[in-house]
Amino acid sequence: MSQNKVTFGLEKVHIAYLNTTTPTPTWDTPILIPGAVRFSPEPQGEETTFYADNGPYWTYTSNNGYNAELEMANIPDQVLAELLGWEIDANGMLVETTDGMPKEFALLGQILGDKRNRRFVYYRCKASRPSAENNTRGESVEPTTQTLNIRILPIEVNGKNIIRGVMELNDTNQAVYDAFFSSVTLPSTAGGGA
Repeated sequence: MSQNKVTFGLEKVHIAYLNTTTPTPTWDTPILIPGAVRFSPEPQGEETTFYADNGPYWTYTSNNGYNAELEMANIPDQVLAELLGWEIDANGMLVETTDGMPKEFALLGQILGDKRNRRFVYYRCKASRPSAENNTRGESVEPTTQTLNIRILPIEVNGKNIIRGVMELNDTNQAVYDAFFSSVTLPSTAGGGA
């Protein structure tokens, strides 16, 4: 199979709630959230340089995950309530509470490529309240969106701190690739690799 020259197009965004009651990380079955518009993770961390012999002698780069924005056409109320620890009352009203406990989750999705699609998972995410802009209707209708701010942190799995995984279809991973959105795919430990 040939390599992608370009990637484009976000789709198939899923979330899978992290189960914090087990000693090793497990996730619920991923839930499709339609209406993906934009996902923009910004790396967090810094580089430390030690100087000796009149120049840079040693450097260390820390990986503290990402701060991200996930823009969606509309985030369902039930998903917001679960993610942010809010409530839906007996009348079906979404109630924002000040003491809600957000749930951690994995974020999965797909980016299209000119040759092969690329699937991704960020293993440990925590969302904060979404921003939204509501405008009056003008001569043309412009849909509004909701943007979740997400903090993506490392999580320990099999003795390694991992943050994300990215997969494209190849000659050996067809079954795992096809089942990517059925459950959270962890790094393979076969052959000692991650």
